[in-house]
Amino acid sequence: MKAVIDREGCIACELCVDTCPEVFRMAEDGYAEVIVDEIPADAEDRAIESQEGCPESVITVS
Repeated sequence: MKAVIDREGCIACELCVDTCPEVFRMAEDGYAEVIVDEIPADAEDRAIESQEGCPESVITVS
C-alpha cells in the first residue's frame, strides 16, 4: 500500500501524524507529508484511519 497527500489542500491539523507517525510527519513548511514509499504492514490500518479521518479528504491510501 502507498499513501499520497494532496498537500495544497492540507490544513496542517496534524491528525494524520498523530494517528500514524510511521507514515506521516509535518514537513518544514508546516504541512503533512508522506515519509515512506510503502506503508508498513503493521501500519496499514492506522494509515487508512488517517485517510478516513482527514477533515479535508486530501489523503489517499491504496
